[in-house]
Amino acid sequence: MKTLNPVEGQRWVAGMMPLAAVDPLSGADSLGVPTVYWERPLAREAAAGWGEAAVVEATVPAQVPAVLGSLGVLSLRWLGPAPSDMPGPWFGGLRFGAAGVVDEAWAAHGVARWTLPEVLVWRTGSGLAVAAFAPEARGGEDVVRSRLERVRARFSEGYRHARGAEVALTVVSSRPEFEARVERALEAIASGQLQKVVLARPVDVEAAEAFDVVDVLARLREQNPRCATFLFRALDGTCFLGATPETLCRVEGRALETEALAGTAAPREAEGLRGQDKDAREHAAVVRYILAALRTLADEVHSDAEPQLLALKNVVHLRTGIGARLREGVSAAQVVEALHPTPAVGGTPRERALSFLVEHEGLDRGWYAGPVGWVGPERAHLMVGLRSARVRGARARLYVGCGIVAGSIAEAEWRETEMKSLAVLRALGGGDVGRQ
Repeated sequence: MKTLNPVEGQRWVAGMMPLAAVDPLSGADSLGVPTVYWERPLAREAAAGWGEAAVVEATVPAQVPAVLGSLGVLSLRWLGPAPSDMPGPWFGGLRFGAAGVVDEAWAAHGVARWTLPEVLVWRTGSGLAVAAFAPEARGGEDVVRSRLERVRARFSEGYRHARGAEVALTVVSSRPEFEARVERALEAIASGQLQKVVLARPVDVEAAEAFDVVDVLARLREQNPRCATFLFRALDGTCFLGATPETLCRVEGRALETEALAGTAAPREAEGLRGQDKDAREHAAVVRYILAALRTLADEVHSDAEPQLLALKNVVHLRTGIGARLREGVSAAQVVEALHPTPAVGGTPRERALSFLVEHEGLDRGWYAGPVGWVGPERAHLMVGLRSARVRGARARLYVGCGIVAGSIAEAEWRETEMKSLAVLRALGGGDVGRQ
């Protein structure tokens, strides 16, 4: 592994070959827990990477734009034709932003961290392919060929389903503290300081023995097919994983896709969601913000005329699809800088909402609600890291949040976060959940 200064010129050599297998996650049986994992089941897009051929990271927030900007231009020399359908090859994410408290358990993930795997297996139109990467130095080509052969010889051919039995979990969270923060937010809104703020809370989970992270991934994708399942494993073994429904941006050349996802109801209340004034106002604020941000980067911006319902396993959201044609030379890094954090995860007015979170939320979000995904030359797909958890050993910390606007009720917001926590709790194996 090599940590790079993002302003230095660097080159790697890469090669690829087809694999006689059907599922990137099945490689965990012989290669171990992936370093990175990414899957959108309905789009039939999946990739798993092992090892770290290189890492680009930011150690302070001021470096984040340069780090993101460097990923699309760092150079690969392919030993054969370059694949056109490969996600990445850089996978990673970045912190949500400043926090009023510091959680050292996030230290290994850093402010921003992007990995070029030693090997990357991904789903193609006809099966799977594997690519290998190494620094372009003497012997680099031989390293690439050796890694390709190693994967081809050891990769499992079957589909990887969750195999573990149900795991009894102990779950700890503080309802009084969260509801008190909701009341403080409502006071700030009533005084005119804020229009909306998104409050998050932690849910701490412990099992009798270490979580099987590969089983957790398998459950996440099986139970949440409309979401993007992701994993980013740091050097100390700490994993940030989840199944998020929200796209921050998908860039293909100058074409951009994004969405506003705000307004939530239980599945049984889905039909009435579009008629709820609170949820309609919350959603409209996100749409306005994204459209205004994109007009600084694009000449053509369009959105759905009305929000639609996005039905997930445990909740239903209001969703408005948004697209744009970026101006010549606009990069994915500039899009991220303009959009993140949207009012769907921060609030509005943005800077006042973020200041309120630093002062009152009492939580280091780390990568929760930050951009996560992959970046490549003139392409990127970044999701918002929701419905997620930080996992290490037998302990996990889940993160769930909700938007507070005028008319919010603390008890109802608690119930909303409880619903949102179920996606990850069930993936962790919580057939028997004891709450404290």
